[in-house]
Amino acid sequence: MPKTEVNIFWFRRDLRLNDNHGLFQALKSGLPVLPIFIFDKNILDKLEAPFQIRVQFIHEALASIHAQLSKLGSGLKIIHESPLNAFKQLVDEYEVKQVFTNRDYEGYAIERDASIADLLHSKGIGFQHFKDQVIFEQLEVTKDDGKPYTVFTPYSRKWKAAFSLNPPSSYPSEKFKQHFHKQHHDFPSLESIGFKHQSFVFPPNEFPSQIIKNYSTQRDFPAINGTSKLGVHLRFGTISIRELVRFATDLNETFLNELIWREFYQSILFNFPYISKGLSFKREYDKIEWRNNEADFDKWCKGETGYPIVDAGMRELMATGFMHNRVRMITASFLTKHLLIDWRWGEAWFAAKLLDYDLAANNGGWQWASGSGCDAAPYFRIFNPALQTEKFDKKGVYIRKWVPEFDSLEYPTPIVQHEFARKRCLENYSKYLSKD
Repeated sequence: MPKTEVNIFWFRRDLRLNDNHGLFQALKSGLPVLPIFIFDKNILDKLEAPFQIRVQFIHEALASIHAQLSKLGSGLKIIHESPLNAFKQLVDEYEVKQVFTNRDYEGYAIERDASIADLLHSKGIGFQHFKDQVIFEQLEVTKDDGKPYTVFTPYSRKWKAAFSLNPPSSYPSEKFKQHFHKQHHDFPSLESIGFKHQSFVFPPNEFPSQIIKNYSTQRDFPAINGTSKLGVHLRFGTISIRELVRFATDLNETFLNELIWREFYQSILFNFPYISKGLSFKREYDKIEWRNNEADFDKWCKGETGYPIVDAGMRELMATGFMHNRVRMITASFLTKHLLIDWRWGEAWFAAKLLDYDLAANNGGWQWASGSGCDAAPYFRIFNPALQTEKFDKKGVYIRKWVPEFDSLEYPTPIVQHEFARKRCLENYSKYLSKD
């Protein structure tokens, strides 16, 4: 029998049917569209237990897509394999004319896509990819000389000017659902790909208008429900960045600036890819010799440092896969400045535990905290946990939630005294940095 002619849409960091750029282009391409998702064995085989919840989030998002497609007589084809082997199977099973997908800017993804493109081109199959997870990508927002920005404020000004002149179009992929290939596909259980289902309530997939309206005044107080918790949805594309930016533009510029920070770090990752290979953005910071005391690191991970605001943040992370934005800065500063532990250790810990982990933002945040990153605070600015508590959790509501024993004899004494740690940090940094 002749093989069925199809175009393929490959879901990755865009797990939605609405306003999906690559999917929109695929559905308008003239052939039935076979939607696929690959549970990448190259990634999953290396994952340990802390990554479980993120895989479960992906699985639930895919189940929602599959259910919507099933109502149309279609379905999502799930493949548990390496991407290269998956596409070898697909081109054997179908007469594939073109593959559509949305761009990813991380190092592994770039290498993966290059290998897939080579395979497809060798068989005369087109490989098209589109911008979807950001408003502006790569070198679309640059200095006047065409070089990438490394400081946020001028980047954000140029970003806003570009957005005002050329706001992004919507891609109403949801209007072309009749163009999906009509074929039933079994949907695999989480267990069948090697993971166990856990009881976990994910943040809702909706824009919290009241929180975004009040974001400027409430975002720094961890006891308040003042942040959107949309990070995981942005990470896996279960919401459209174009819809969210338009929504934020009308409500709160401070929140919009946070979305621009996300794009700034994506730009840094793309234009300075060495940062994802364990190197400091400011290369002179690689000269620093860290204490890297494993016992201290273990206490930081467990939330047993004797600094309540730090411990509350670390315990919140362990319990929920989330940490409040202000507290992320405090805990990262404490690890790198108070304990003189390499920022890469903290980056890896957050990468394992955060539900909304994003390589560009996580790396950018940790390098900012340590002083080694682009547009980072100077190394001599060291957060004082007591002052941070006084400013942002004065009544201890957040602390008491996560460290109920903090004012009892059970609570440990501080792992290090602030003034001693501050002096030690300044001496150590200045020893290795000729200037900052």
